[in-house]
Amino acid sequence: MYETNYHRASSVDDAVAQFGKGKEAKFLAGGQTLLPVMKQRLAAPSDVIDVAKIKDLVGIDVSGDTVTIKGATTHYDVAQSDAVQKAIPALAHLASMIGDPAVRYRGTIGGSLANNDPAADYPAAVLALGATIKTNKRSLAAEDFFKGLFTTALEDGEIITAVTFPIPVKASYAKMRHPASRFALTGVFVVKTKAGDIRVAATGASQSGVIRVPAIEQALKANWSASALDGVTISASGLLADIHGSSDYRANLVKVMGQRAVTAAG
Repeated sequence: MYETNYHRASSVDDAVAQFGKGKEAKFLAGGQTLLPVMKQRLAAPSDVIDVAKIKDLVGIDVSGDTVTIKGATTHYDVAQSDAVQKAIPALAHLASMIGDPAVRYRGTIGGSLANNDPAADYPAAVLALGATIKTNKRSLAAEDFFKGLFTTALEDGEIITAVTFPIPVKASYAKMRHPASRFALTGVFVVKTKAGDIRVAATGASQSGVIRVPAIEQALKANWSASALDGVTISASGLLADIHGSSDYRANLVKVMGQRAVTAAG
């Protein structure tokens, strides 16, 4: 690991100020991505600004028809939250399947979304639920936030302060987990909104990161059941192909995980 300057921010404004002073500064939340790549000498930030202890960035609130999770809230806290389990149980279930206990105790929702790993779980929930990502500068709709592999609409010095999820009528998440990393070889989040819309998002499958799946959305709009997807064909075009599985394999996983998610949603 290269030498770096460590700062523990006392507030969001303090974090932004410290970031501006560094030549190549990085924000640190749970550190589940940044620290490993620093240890491998794949990243060498001049300054690391720790935002994990900022009180305004930790917590969960359920109000009206929304669930708001602040940016530095850990996966463990989301998974264990009675409020989340009651309002959007699929979101708590998703958080419970991220990595292993050590990852869940340290990793944060804001850090996961800012990194936007193509096999991360939260992006599927954010896109399928039509969440809003709030930063210290603005609010971004899910469709405007994700820009491709490891790429988001975040600008330098911009911190995710909270994510607001509309509470759906039904929702569920199913994924095929890599046996070692627990990342999603493919994960599918299905949603029926209170307005009657169907939204489906897949992670771990596409070369461009998290995606909507119109073919499954259309089939479920006509008939909300796993059997409605029997005749659906998912194109392998643009899907990932690597040592873990071909694009055709992932296309089949999108369908199968979609069926499992619908069954679990009831």
